[in-house]
Amino acid sequence: MKTELENLFREYTGRMPDRIVQLTSSGSHRTYFRLYSGTDSYIGVAGTMAEENETFCSLSAHFLSKGINVPEIYAVSRDGMCYLQEDLGHESLYDRLLPGRQSGKYSAEDAELLERTIGKLPQIQVEGAEGWDFSGCFHSQSFNPRSIMFDLNYFKYCFLLTSGVEFNEEKLQDDFLILASELMKDMDDTFMYRDFQSRNVMLKDGEPYFIDFQGGRKGPVYYDVASFVWQARSDFPKDLKERLVGAYIRALGKYRRVDEDMFRSRLRIFVFFRTLQVLGAYGFRGGYERKRHFLESIPYAISNLKESVPAVSGICPYLAEICSAMTEMPRFAKPQAVSGNPAALKVRIFSFSYRKGIPEDTSGNGGGYVFDCRGMHNPGKYERFRTLTGMDREVADFLESRGEAASFLSNVFSLADAHVRKYIERGFTDLMFSFGCTGGQHRSVYCAEALASHLKAGYDITIELFHREQGVKKIL
Repeated sequence: MKTELENLFREYTGRMPDRIVQLTSSGSHRTYFRLYSGTDSYIGVAGTMAEENETFCSLSAHFLSKGINVPEIYAVSRDGMCYLQEDLGHESLYDRLLPGRQSGKYSAEDAELLERTIGKLPQIQVEGAEGWDFSGCFHSQSFNPRSIMFDLNYFKYCFLLTSGVEFNEEKLQDDFLILASELMKDMDDTFMYRDFQSRNVMLKDGEPYFIDFQGGRKGPVYYDVASFVWQARSDFPKDLKERLVGAYIRALGKYRRVDEDMFRSRLRIFVFFRTLQVLGAYGFRGGYERKRHFLESIPYAISNLKESVPAVSGICPYLAEICSAMTEMPRFAKPQAVSGNPAALKVRIFSFSYRKGIPEDTSGNGGGYVFDCRGMHNPGKYERFRTLTGMDREVADFLESRGEAASFLSNVFSLADAHVRKYIERGFTDLMFSFGCTGGQHRSVYCAEALASHLKAGYDITIELFHREQGVKKIL
């Protein structure tokens, strides 16, 4: 598809691109590129289904006509398989919120930006629905019992069956049908974005712009609020969640009268349903495709599930019982700091090249763990990764797509967690982990970053991260 995008670029601009860089695609099967020409840049998208591309491009034009912040589509290939769109920049809302996710404390600026973002959602849902022919939606033109059952079965087969919780298939199916009926009581003529979350919000000149809405359909407004405010890995504190829901209700009030108590009550049911859908996705993307960040997000989704179960306990009690049992399983618990004085422990994590030797331990403790990453397939063998490192999403996607990294890191995390807990309990102050590969550029850097992220999420400790061959030092 790269050649097709180059040809489309030439047809649109009259010249060939100076440079093309492939971008990360996260959970999508579409492939994204940034195409450069002089000081200008464009986003090229290569899809797998022309109908999906057509929906996105048509919705983009429709939303732009309503004054909604979405990318402009410049050109579409004759076969509809690829298109050029406006480049909204490099930073998503998810990226901007990284310090808040890591610390668990969102700043006043973060909260204001989140409020502004969710405050634009009613415009998409209400004005975006006006004049739009829902028969042009991809997959389904409306939220309906069949699509609800698709999501519930996604949860059952991709997550629940692998959780270890025993359940009665017929009783569970009965409650699925009851829940579907309950959700359909809120059917509306509004546009349901379906995947309204911070990864799908780009920041251009400080303003939120919206992408990846091609899965949208006619449906209730609650679903998108649940998707955004209860996005699992964001792990917003309760007061911020309340503030964001309030901001949304005020924005929706410009279009219709809202009974706030009723809204919040109905919203909780959709939080439960959306969380089941998310767990199905995490089970598939993490368990089957072996993508590490989906596996790491499961405990946060389980926390949302625990919060929302009471909303459905009187509607579908058996399903609520099953989900409650799942939330109590230790394997799904969010990482927590252990007793002792965690702040006294400093963990140093290194990436290095075996050609230049194992990093020296200046603490005098002997060097701690040293992990050899050379058993994983080497991205450095491919030209497109030569200038990148394990800190780049493209390299991470390559390593995660093969399944080797997830298996390797699962064992590393188990050892690291046990060691960190013991060091905290015993009052030790220094622990060292080192990851080596051939050049100290791709595999070792990726693994060192992954361990640093894992430990930072679970423990209130000081982490020093050194990518020796890259000349990079970070303090987390």
